[in-house]
Amino acid sequence: MKTKTKRLKKKKLGLPAVILVCSVFFVAGFYASTLISQDVPVIKPRLRMLEVTDEEKHQAMPRGVTGESYIESIPFQVLSWKPRAVYFPDFATPEQCKNIIEMAKLRLKPSGLALRKGETAESTKGTRTSSGTFLSASEDGTGTLDFIEHKIARATMIPRSHGEAFNILRYEIGQKYDSHYDSFNPAEYGPQMSQRVASFLLYLSDVEKGGETMFPFENGVKISSVYDYKKCAGLKVKPRQGDGILFYSLLPNGTIDQTSLHGSCPVIEGEKWVATKWIRDQVQMD
Repeated sequence: MKTKTKRLKKKKLGLPAVILVCSVFFVAGFYASTLISQDVPVIKPRLRMLEVTDEEKHQAMPRGVTGESYIESIPFQVLSWKPRAVYFPDFATPEQCKNIIEMAKLRLKPSGLALRKGETAESTKGTRTSSGTFLSASEDGTGTLDFIEHKIARATMIPRSHGEAFNILRYEIGQKYDSHYDSFNPAEYGPQMSQRVASFLLYLSDVEKGGETMFPFENGVKISSVYDYKKCAGLKVKPRQGDGILFYSLLPNGTIDQTSLHGSCPVIEGEKWVATKWIRDQVQMD
């Protein structure tokens, strides 16, 4: 007997079968890549402005008599355009922050308020519950405040002669400052000799929980006469020792920026120390 060898005949796949197989592999690959990507952190490119300069590459320009002979960089990040708010990491050292706190500790008293027409101390009670004091660079024998003032002037391009004395503030647990403007509307406060253009906040301590600087009207959201000014909402900046925040109270045309409304959220854990430098449109007397 002859042994018959069975040969397997190759079957040709039709077009529908090919499409089906390709679809299965595509879906399987898509889900597999999705699962894998969940474990891989997303790295977003960071735009670093004003990095440390190379003196050989960037030569200083000839300057005027009031200029400086060197190139300097101060890292910053734009947090918002409405209001114009800029973040400066590591603006001051821990030692500088501690020096300022030590100077202010013995002079603290309950923080006050500039009252609008018709307001009284009793009617505004609870709006601002921090304690604080004013310190000028001329009172500081360590030179810390003088250094910080010069750095703020370079960061803002507004001469230090336009700045008020530093307002050093301490917020303990539960203390806060309801939303307010740093500029003074003449219709509410009467005629003004000069106006606050910008504010620079230097955080002197970390805060475990709460104490954020917040801008509830960021990008024009929720602007209304019935807004709850005690509410902690909007863009929030967590205090970190040595970091700074600059924001502008006036628009380029000189009118008050309605989105510059800001406040300090209640401290929940820890203690918040901050040095505030208000900058005006005219030279201030020291």
